[in-house]
Amino acid sequence: MAETKKHKWGNIATPFRLCGNIYFVGTVPASTHIIDTGDGIILIDSGYFETLYGVIDNIYKLGFDPHDIKYILHSHGHIDHSGATRALAELTGAKTIVGKDDCGMVTGENDLVAAKDLGMDFQTFTPDIVMEDGYILELGNTKIECVSTPGHTPGTFSFFWETQTPAGTLTSAMMGGLGLNTLRTPYIKKYNLEAENWREAYIKSIAYCKTRTVHINVGNHCSQNDTIGRGNRVLNGETDAFIDPQSWISMLNNFEEKFKQLIESDPL
Repeated sequence: MAETKKHKWGNIATPFRLCGNIYFVGTVPASTHIIDTGDGIILIDSGYFETLYGVIDNIYKLGFDPHDIKYILHSHGHIDHSGATRALAELTGAKTIVGKDDCGMVTGENDLVAAKDLGMDFQTFTPDIVMEDGYILELGNTKIECVSTPGHTPGTFSFFWETQTPAGTLTSAMMGGLGLNTLRTPYIKKYNLEAENWREAYIKSIAYCKTRTVHINVGNHCSQNDTIGRGNRVLNGETDAFIDPQSWISMLNNFEEKFKQLIESDPL
Protein backbone atom coordinates (compact mmCIF):
# COMPACT_ATOMS: atom_id res chain seq x y z
CA MET A 1 0.00 0.00 0.00
CA ALA A 2 1.11 3.57 -0.67
CA GLU A 3 2.16 5.31 2.52
CA THR A 4 2.41 9.05 3.06
CA LYS A 5 4.79 11.01 5.25
CA LYS A 6 2.93 14.07 6.45
CA HIS A 7 4.40 17.53 5.91
CA LYS A 8 2.90 20.97 6.40
CA TRP A 9 2.94 21.67 2.67
CA GLY A 10 2.08 18.21 1.38
CA ASN A 11 2.50 14.53 2.03
CA ILE A 12 5.38 12.50 0.63
CA ALA A 13 3.77 9.45 -0.93
CA THR A 14 5.25 6.08 -1.85
CA PRO A 15 6.63 6.29 -5.42
CA PHE A 16 5.52 3.88 -8.15
CA ARG A 17 5.43 3.31 -11.89
CA LEU A 18 2.16 4.53 -13.41
CA CYS A 19 2.61 2.77 -16.71
CA GLY A 20 5.41 2.24 -19.20
CA ASN A 21 8.16 4.78 -18.51
CA ILE A 22 6.05 7.16 -16.36
CA TYR A 23 6.62 7.29 -12.60
CA PHE A 24 4.97 9.14 -9.72
CA VAL A 25 7.55 10.50 -7.26
CA GLY A 26 5.32 12.64 -4.99
CA THR A 27 3.63 14.60 -3.53
CA VAL A 28 0.06 14.90 -2.23
CA PRO A 29 -1.98 16.87 -3.21
CA ALA A 30 0.27 18.39 -5.90
CA SER A 31 2.12 15.88 -8.03
CA THR A 32 5.58 15.37 -9.47
CA HIS A 33 6.25 12.79 -12.17
CA ILE A 34 9.30 11.61 -14.06
CA ILE A 35 9.56 10.07 -17.51
CA ASP A 36 12.52 7.77 -18.17
CA THR A 37 13.34 8.46 -21.81
CA GLY A 38 16.31 6.12 -22.01
CA ASP A 39 18.51 9.16 -22.62
CA GLY A 40 17.81 11.01 -19.39
CA ILE A 41 14.82 11.97 -17.27
CA ILE A 42 12.09 14.53 -17.88
CA LEU A 43 10.58 15.76 -14.61
CA ILE A 44 7.10 17.29 -14.76
CA ASP A 45 6.48 19.88 -12.01
CA SER A 46 8.91 20.16 -9.13
CA GLY A 47 6.44 20.76 -6.26
CA TYR A 48 7.11 22.87 -3.18
CA PHE A 49 10.69 23.55 -2.13
CA GLU A 50 9.71 22.26 1.32
CA THR A 51 8.99 18.77 -0.05
CA LEU A 52 11.91 18.49 -2.46
CA TYR A 53 13.82 16.16 -0.12
CA GLY A 54 10.98 13.64 -0.46
CA VAL A 55 10.88 13.87 -4.24
CA ILE A 56 14.65 13.32 -4.47
CA ASP A 57 14.44 10.37 -2.08
CA ASN A 58 11.60 8.86 -4.10
CA ILE A 59 13.58 9.15 -7.33
CA TYR A 60 16.40 7.20 -5.71
CA LYS A 61 13.93 4.63 -4.33
CA LEU A 62 12.78 3.89 -7.88
CA GLY A 63 16.36 3.21 -8.94
CA PHE A 64 16.98 6.48 -10.75
CA ASP A 65 19.55 9.21 -10.16
CA PRO A 66 18.21 12.80 -9.88
CA HIS A 67 21.39 13.97 -11.61
CA ASP A 68 20.01 12.33 -14.79
CA ILE A 69 17.16 14.87 -14.95
CA LYS A 70 17.67 16.79 -18.20
CA TYR A 71 14.51 18.91 -18.22
CA ILE A 72 12.06 20.25 -15.64
CA LEU A 73 8.79 20.82 -17.49
CA HIS A 74 6.08 22.94 -15.83
CA SER A 75 2.36 22.60 -16.32
CA HIS A 76 2.04 26.14 -14.93
CA GLY A 77 3.90 28.56 -12.71
CA HIS A 78 2.21 28.30 -9.30
CA ILE A 79 4.46 27.59 -6.34
CA ASP A 80 3.08 24.08 -5.77
CA HIS A 81 4.38 23.18 -9.23
CA SER A 82 7.54 25.28 -9.40
CA GLY A 83 8.66 25.97 -5.84
CA ALA A 84 11.53 23.45 -5.89
CA THR A 85 12.67 24.16 -9.43
CA ARG A 86 15.57 26.50 -8.77
CA ALA A 87 17.11 24.19 -6.16
CA LEU A 88 16.59 21.10 -8.31
CA ALA A 89 18.02 22.77 -11.40
CA GLU A 90 21.07 23.92 -9.43
CA LEU A 91 21.54 20.38 -8.11
CA THR A 92 21.14 18.57 -11.42
CA GLY A 93 21.94 21.06 -14.17
CA ALA A 94 18.53 20.39 -15.72
CA LYS A 95 17.06 22.93 -18.12
CA THR A 96 13.81 24.55 -17.00
CA ILE A 97 10.76 25.01 -19.24
CA VAL A 98 7.85 27.36 -18.49
CA GLY A 99 4.92 28.65 -20.55
CA LYS A 100 5.50 32.12 -21.96
CA ASP A 101 2.68 33.82 -20.08
CA ASP A 102 3.69 32.34 -16.71
CA CYS A 103 7.31 33.49 -16.89
CA GLY A 104 6.53 36.57 -14.81
CA MET A 105 5.48 34.30 -11.96
CA VAL A 106 8.70 32.34 -11.70
CA THR A 107 11.01 35.30 -12.32
CA GLY A 108 9.28 37.28 -9.58
CA GLU A 109 7.95 40.02 -11.87
CA ASN A 110 4.44 39.54 -10.45
CA ASP A 111 2.84 37.98 -7.37
CA LEU A 112 0.74 35.37 -9.18
CA VAL A 113 3.00 32.48 -8.17
CA ALA A 114 0.84 32.39 -4.96
CA ALA A 115 3.76 32.45 -2.51
CA LYS A 116 2.46 35.51 -0.65
CA ASP A 117 -1.04 34.04 -0.43
CA LEU A 118 0.44 31.02 1.34
CA GLY A 119 2.92 32.94 3.47
CA MET A 120 5.85 31.23 1.76
CA ASP A 121 9.10 32.32 0.19
CA PHE A 122 9.66 31.54 -3.49
CA GLN A 123 13.04 30.91 -5.06
CA THR A 124 12.77 32.74 -8.37
CA PHE A 125 14.43 31.49 -11.54
CA THR A 126 14.72 32.43 -15.20
CA PRO A 127 13.46 29.65 -17.49
CA ASP A 128 15.97 28.21 -19.93
CA ILE A 129 13.20 27.50 -22.43
CA VAL A 130 10.00 29.53 -22.84
CA MET A 131 7.14 27.47 -24.26
CA GLU A 132 4.74 28.71 -26.87
CA ASP A 133 1.78 26.75 -28.21
CA GLY A 134 2.90 23.67 -30.11
CA TYR A 135 6.34 23.41 -28.53
CA ILE A 136 7.78 19.88 -28.79
CA LEU A 137 10.07 18.51 -26.11
CA GLU A 138 11.96 15.49 -27.41
CA LEU A 139 14.42 13.39 -25.44
CA GLY A 140 15.36 9.75 -26.01
CA ASN A 141 12.25 7.69 -26.71
CA THR A 142 9.78 10.43 -25.70
CA LYS A 143 8.30 13.32 -27.65
CA ILE A 144 5.94 15.58 -25.69
CA GLU A 145 3.50 17.88 -27.49
CA CYS A 146 3.00 21.00 -25.36
CA VAL A 147 -0.32 22.74 -25.95
CA SER A 148 -1.32 26.12 -24.53
CA THR A 149 -4.43 25.65 -22.37
CA PRO A 150 -4.84 28.92 -20.42
CA GLY A 151 -7.45 29.59 -17.77
CA HIS A 152 -6.12 28.40 -14.45
CA THR A 153 -3.15 30.65 -15.22
CA PRO A 154 -2.38 32.58 -18.42
CA GLY A 155 0.56 30.29 -19.22
CA THR A 156 -0.93 26.89 -18.38
CA PHE A 157 0.18 24.11 -20.75
CA SER A 158 -1.12 20.59 -21.26
CA PHE A 159 1.08 17.73 -22.40
CA PHE A 160 0.42 14.81 -24.77
CA TRP A 161 2.82 11.98 -25.56
CA GLU A 162 2.95 8.35 -26.63
CA THR A 163 3.81 5.64 -24.08
CA GLN A 164 4.91 2.11 -24.85
CA THR A 165 2.98 -0.41 -22.71
CA PRO A 166 2.33 -4.17 -22.79
CA ALA A 167 -1.04 -3.22 -24.32
CA GLY A 168 0.68 -1.34 -27.15
CA THR A 169 1.39 2.31 -27.83
CA LEU A 170 -1.00 4.48 -25.82
CA THR A 171 -1.52 8.22 -25.47
CA SER A 172 -0.66 9.78 -22.12
CA ALA A 173 -1.60 13.30 -21.15
CA MET A 174 -1.61 15.86 -18.37
CA MET A 175 -4.12 18.72 -18.29
CA GLY A 176 -1.99 21.57 -16.99
CA GLY A 177 -4.42 23.44 -14.78
CA LEU A 178 -7.99 22.78 -13.70
CA GLY A 179 -8.37 24.57 -10.36
CA LEU A 180 -11.12 27.17 -10.19
CA ASN A 181 -9.58 29.19 -7.36
CA THR A 182 -8.01 31.68 -9.77
CA LEU A 183 -11.35 32.29 -11.50
CA ARG A 184 -13.22 33.47 -8.42
CA THR A 185 -14.12 37.12 -7.98
CA PRO A 186 -12.00 37.82 -4.83
CA TYR A 187 -8.86 36.52 -6.56
CA ILE A 188 -9.63 38.37 -9.79
CA LYS A 189 -10.19 41.66 -7.96
CA LYS A 190 -7.15 41.23 -5.74
CA TYR A 191 -4.84 40.97 -8.74
CA ASN A 192 -6.82 43.24 -11.09
CA LEU A 193 -7.22 40.53 -13.72
CA GLU A 194 -9.27 40.47 -16.90
CA ALA A 195 -11.75 37.97 -15.55
CA GLU A 196 -14.00 37.64 -18.58
CA ASN A 197 -11.14 36.70 -20.88
CA TRP A 198 -9.63 34.35 -18.29
CA ARG A 199 -12.89 32.49 -17.70
CA GLU A 200 -13.52 32.20 -21.42
CA ALA A 201 -10.04 30.79 -21.91
CA TYR A 202 -10.61 28.17 -19.21
CA ILE A 203 -13.73 26.68 -20.77
CA LYS A 204 -12.17 26.77 -24.25
CA SER A 205 -9.16 24.86 -22.92
CA ILE A 206 -11.38 22.17 -21.46
CA ALA A 207 -13.30 21.94 -24.73
CA TYR A 208 -10.06 21.46 -26.64
CA CYS A 209 -8.77 18.77 -24.30
CA LYS A 210 -12.05 16.88 -24.68
CA THR A 211 -11.26 16.47 -28.39
CA ARG A 212 -8.11 14.48 -27.58
CA THR A 213 -8.15 10.73 -27.07
CA VAL A 214 -6.17 9.89 -23.94
CA HIS A 215 -5.60 6.42 -22.49
CA ILE A 216 -3.39 7.32 -19.51
CA ASN A 217 -4.49 10.36 -17.49
CA VAL A 218 -1.53 11.80 -15.57
CA GLY A 219 -2.85 14.23 -12.94
CA ASN A 220 -0.87 17.24 -11.84
CA HIS A 221 -2.92 17.00 -8.64
CA CYS A 222 -3.63 13.59 -7.12
CA SER A 223 -7.38 14.17 -6.93
CA GLN A 224 -7.71 14.55 -10.68
CA ASN A 225 -7.09 10.91 -11.53
CA ASP A 226 -7.17 9.21 -8.10
CA THR A 227 -3.38 8.96 -8.20
CA ILE A 228 -3.02 7.34 -4.79
CA GLY A 229 -5.96 4.95 -5.16
CA ARG A 230 -4.77 3.77 -8.56
CA GLY A 231 -1.20 3.72 -7.25
CA ASN A 232 -2.25 1.29 -4.52
CA ARG A 233 -3.74 -0.93 -7.20
CA VAL A 234 -0.43 -0.81 -9.08
CA LEU A 235 1.51 -1.65 -5.93
CA ASN A 236 -0.85 -4.60 -5.42
CA GLY A 237 0.05 -5.96 -8.84
CA GLU A 238 -2.55 -4.34 -11.12
CA THR A 239 -0.09 -2.94 -13.64
CA ASP A 240 -2.74 -1.45 -15.95
CA ALA A 241 -4.60 0.54 -13.26
CA PHE A 242 -3.88 3.84 -15.01
CA ILE A 243 -4.96 2.65 -18.45
CA ASP A 244 -8.47 4.07 -18.50
CA PRO A 245 -9.72 6.11 -21.49
CA GLN A 246 -12.73 7.27 -19.47
CA SER A 247 -10.62 8.88 -16.73
CA TRP A 248 -9.58 11.82 -18.94
CA ILE A 249 -13.09 12.66 -20.13
CA SER A 250 -14.63 12.14 -16.68
CA MET A 251 -12.09 14.54 -15.16
CA LEU A 252 -12.78 17.20 -17.79
CA ASN A 253 -16.55 16.80 -17.53
CA ASN A 254 -16.30 17.12 -13.75
CA PHE A 255 -14.43 20.41 -13.93
CA GLU A 256 -16.64 21.70 -16.73
CA GLU A 257 -19.65 21.19 -14.46
CA LYS A 258 -17.85 22.86 -11.54
CA PHE A 259 -17.09 25.80 -13.81
CA LYS A 260 -20.74 26.15 -14.78
CA GLN A 261 -21.69 26.16 -11.11
CA LEU A 262 -19.04 28.82 -10.46
CA ILE A 263 -20.30 31.25 -13.08
CA GLU A 264 -23.86 30.80 -11.81
CA SER A 265 -22.94 31.45 -8.19
CA ASP A 266 -20.18 34.01 -8.84
CA PRO A 267 -21.14 36.15 -11.86
CA LEU A 268 -18.85 38.97 -12.88
